[in-house]
Amino acid sequence: MTYTFYNIINGEKRSSAKVERGIDPRTEEELWDCPVASVEELDEAVAAAQKAFVTWSRTTVQERREIIRLETGKSALMSNIEVTNTCGQCTFYADNYLEDETVLDDDTVKIVHTHVPLGVVGAIAPWNFPLILSNLKAVSSLITGNCVIVKPSPFTPYATLKATELCQSVLPPGVLQCLNGGDDLGPAMTAHPGIAKITFTGTIATGKRVMASCAKSLKRLTLELAGNDAAIVCDDVDVAAVAGQTAGGAFFNGGQVCVATKRIYVHESIYDAFLEAYVAAVKSNFKITEDASQMTVFVPLSNKPQFETVKGIVEDCKKNNYNIVAGGNASEKGYWIEPTVVSKPPEDSLLVQEEQFGPIIPILSYSDIDDALRRANLSNAGLGATVYSKDLKRAEDIARRLEAGSVWINGPEKLNPAGYFSGLKDSGFGGEMGKQGLLSYSYTKTLHFNKV
Repeated sequence: MTYTFYNIINGEKRSSAKVERGIDPRTEEELWDCPVASVEELDEAVAAAQKAFVTWSRTTVQERREIIRLETGKSALMSNIEVTNTCGQCTFYADNYLEDETVLDDDTVKIVHTHVPLGVVGAIAPWNFPLILSNLKAVSSLITGNCVIVKPSPFTPYATLKATELCQSVLPPGVLQCLNGGDDLGPAMTAHPGIAKITFTGTIATGKRVMASCAKSLKRLTLELAGNDAAIVCDDVDVAAVAGQTAGGAFFNGGQVCVATKRIYVHESIYDAFLEAYVAAVKSNFKITEDASQMTVFVPLSNKPQFETVKGIVEDCKKNNYNIVAGGNASEKGYWIEPTVVSKPPEDSLLVQEEQFGPIIPILSYSDIDDALRRANLSNAGLGATVYSKDLKRAEDIARRLEAGSVWINGPEKLNPAGYFSGLKDSGFGGEMGKQGLLSYSYTKTLHFNKV
């Protein structure tokens, strides 16, 4: 089946003489032509957004919320999850938006905080959940009165381009635009003087370059970066149940989730039983299924570079004779790696120290919780974490000591649009989601009403 995709500039569908084709990660077959935008077209998009901002920024939040309501090798199930969550984001922000806040009202003065849009937002989205994560940035921009230019990952541009095209029927030209581009487009966005804010999701190394570029023009900035997220399993848990939960947290979407469980620390008294139950859960629930119509949450690596990265981590484990108790094989066709479990690799190993972002997980042991926390709290592990214990007070104490922006207690990682989502340390700068996330898309202006 053939589909046609366009960049969206000033409400218009734009093709390009230069095109690229995505790759189906299940089969390595080429997908459809996708136009590549130039830096000159970015200039045109910014000018259109600036023009549209004059009118869009003056709309009321009630007008904007009514519009928002309308609004990758994955299996059918994973695709449905992504679309459903995307719609849920729109519904949430249509009902939860920034309002004026009276912070003081006495006999002499009334002080009100009001929120003013920044201008044009540049949204640079990743490839693991292309629709969810681009829409989060877009809808946060729109509900706060900004115009937004979305740059999808070149690995997964199709859904975002098509969604933006569909939105043009309900939005004024220039308010929401989408440009697929190459390696030159992202840096051009971060350096562009007409863009007031960059919101970026990606690696720590790229995030640092984005931050340095934005600093030159004092752009506002939100970075969601790597999360080498740890799970701590206490000695009082239901072993079989928690083994299943942590397996789900590690292998959902093939481990390609920013807050996926990347390391598991299990109390030594239950380690052997937990490892046995964990391997059983993985083998029962996470299998390579080439038919995309099957309802499965285990999928291939999204692109060849990530496939090679994860395959390299697996090979490093084999080279160093780590104990691979499940999986460990890569496919000859497609970007598939078996769900792989490694028992007690060294703490300084590549698998433990670096975020794998794929279907391989180390299961480690601990005897002392202070030691477990010290090992868990790496500088690149500040995005998410999980704790499992029947003693909720104990679990909460551990959660508060984990140096991560979001911690889930007695359940795998699942983001909710109501919860502020941010990274500590190397895992991010600023945050998204919830009303607090909307503040980063606005200036807060203080009005002082003197009473005479």
